[in-house]
This record gives sequence, structure tokens and C-alpha cells, in this order.
Amino acid sequence: MSCFPDAYDEGVSMLLPDPVVPGPEAREVLLAAPRGYCAGVDRAVITVEKALDLYGAPVYVRKQIVHNRHVVESLERRGAVFVEELSEVPEGSTVVFSAHGVSPAVHTQAAERDLKTIDATCPLVTKVHHEARRFGNDGYDILLIGHEGHEEVEGTAGEAPERTILVQSPADAETVQVRDPERVAWLSQTTLSVDETMATVDRLRERFPALLDPPSDDICYATQNRQVAVKQIARDADLVVVVGSANSSNSVRLVEVALEGGAAAAYRVDDASEMDEAWLDDVESVGVTSGASVPEELVEGVLDWLRARGYPDARAVRTAEESLIFSLPKELRRDMKAAGLPT
Repeated sequence: MSCFPDAYDEGVSMLLPDPVVPGPEAREVLLAAPRGYCAGVDRAVITVEKALDLYGAPVYVRKQIVHNRHVVESLERRGAVFVEELSEVPEGSTVVFSAHGVSPAVHTQAAERDLKTIDATCPLVTKVHHEARRFGNDGYDILLIGHEGHEEVEGTAGEAPERTILVQSPADAETVQVRDPERVAWLSQTTLSVDETMATVDRLRERFPALLDPPSDDICYATQNRQVAVKQIARDADLVVVVGSANSSNSVRLVEVALEGGAAAAYRVDDASEMDEAWLDDVESVGVTSGASVPEELVEGVLDWLRARGYPDARAVRTAEESLIFSLPKELRRDMKAAGLPT
């Protein structure tokens, strides 16, 4: 039996309370800082832009230069042609390698096709490649923590293919087999969740106490900083919006980190057109951040969308300062210098 009076039998008029709608004075928008472009992404995008200016269109790019749909479409409009494999590039053409890196086999194929290559691999990914070569040359099995099919994982594994074993999760760590438990090392994809990676490393170390660490943490500074920042805003947010494309590993991880950090809900959007007003039901505090390959204007679009629905200007929540800048690829700097252009 219902605990409410029966309005028909008892003649009682029942009025249920209206849903609580947060007033403008209670609302806030928390904007994570740092967010958006990291030094490696900035370098890669500028590399393609400068190559187009210097050599003219078309400039071919193997894979997406960075994992963001809007960036790729913008560069396509300027004359960049994105391909999956070098077999699609006419012999003798100019091709840029993406920020995620390529294996030695790809460099060999480019030479065989007489392609002019510009390597826009993020220097932090290049560091992991050096570590893979060193461990492989020293006879270690390399447990590479990452996601199958990701370009960065393919490039790193290609440095020591006979020695590299992919480990995708702590569950994989339970079953992975190595040739010599006394000669094993771990490396990781740079864009993973720090917490998830270390959980996998901890399980591997339980099984292989002699496991060697890389010389320095492989999770890139930008990935770590963005995860720390989203954890900070998630504590006080009813909703967290992460701007980033679906194939951006670090953007997808930010959604997971936000939920783990205490946000009641978290969603990833490519841009403001994917925002859903239903997400705002009973929401007072909205956190906003973006992945490391996202132009700031896409974040501004989301903030404008929220502002149009009664939410105030965003308050920045800063957890780190970033000042790192990478120089352009040496091949491009050489040609720019020869053309009398500043590098």
C-alpha cells in the first residue's frame, strides 16, 4: 500500500515538489589548467603547417598527425593529405611522420620509395624508442604496457619486435610469459592513465622481482599534468566535460580519471555540438578540460555553450605550469634555413 494519502478517496490534494533546478547564483564552471595542446602536439601541428608553407601542397602525412578530428580537417583544407600507409604516397613525395612515432621498418620503406621524410615524432616518444632499443640489444624481454593497435605502441614495439610483449592491463600481467625472469624490463605508452599503468607495473613486479624500470617515467609530463588537474576539478564537479576525439587515448583516459576522482558524471565530446542539455539536470558545478591534442577554441566553444545556458564564466583551477617547447624536426629546420626562413 502506498504511504501517500489517496487524493480521490480522502479528498486530499497532493502537490509533489518541483525538481530542484540550481539557480544561477549556485552554479560554477571549473576550468582545468593545464589542458589542451602539449609541446609534442604543438610541434607536430606546426611541422605540417611549415612544411605546407615551404614545399607547397600536397604534403603527405602518415596516419593522423595528432588524434583530433578538427586538427586533421583543418590541415586537410590547407593541402595536407593523410594516408594510412606509405604505399599510398607517390614516390619522391614529402611525407611527415605523426607525433606518435613509427618503427624502423617504416623508415626503411620510406627510403625504398625515395620519400622525403620529416619526422614529427614527439621527443618523449623518441625517448621510449631509445629505451626499447637499448633493452632489446641488452637481451631483455620488454613488457610494453599499452593498447593494441595504437600507433605509438606499434612504433615502440617495432624497435625490438622479437623482444617486445604487449601488456594491456593488470589482468594481462597475471599471465604474461617471459624467457628469463631475471632479464625483463617494462616500458609504457606515454598517454596512459598513471594509476592504471602503475597498477600493472606493481603486478608485474610481484611476478618478476628483477623487473627493470625505464631510466625515467614513460608517462609523459602533459598526460600526468592533465590527469592531476582533472582529479582536482572532479572533486567539486557534478559533471566533467572532456573535449577530445574518440581515438585520443589521453582524452578517453581523462573521462575515466574524472569519474575515479569523484565526478558524478563525465563525458567526452569532440566539440560543443555534441553537448547534451540533459546532462545539466540538477547540475550546479561543471568541470571542463581537454586532451593534449585539442585546440583551445574547441574548449571555448563548450564554455560558450554553458554560458548560453546560464552558467557563469569559468574559474581556472591550476595545478601545474608548463613551459616546455620542442624545436622543429631537424630536416625541416635545415630546409627552412636554406630558404632563408626563421626556425
